[in-house]
Amino acid sequence: MNPSYATEGTFDPNGMVVGDDPVTRTITVANSAALTAGAVLGMVTASGKYLLSDEAAVDGSQVARAILAQDADASAGDAVAVIYDAGQFDEAKLNFGGTRTADTVREELRAVGIHLKKVQA
Repeated sequence: MNPSYATEGTFDPNGMVVGDDPVTRTITVANSAALTAGAVLGMVTASGKYLLSDEAAVDGSQVARAILAQDADASAGDAVAVIYDAGQFDEAKLNFGGTRTADTVREELRAVGIHLKKVQA
């Protein structure tokens, strides 16, 4: 897979980026499920791999740290994907794990440079 198209900072087919110059990088999504762009991810402390952030987790992934920039199918094994590490994003375009919402991840994401915005239609 060649994720270079997403590292330019302007490719955003889902319309979730609302600010300028989002920061991206490539990571590994741990064997789990097929995730869609906009998924709010946490990092498993022991492996450094990412999962859908869920407040019930106890492996480190309960803390929101990134937003998935592209769909990633990790249902049959680990998957390489591009994430947003920083920037401004439309909270209505994001996907959350468990009972998480934009309000419950807002401060966690702000701590790593990701800011959620309520965009008026």
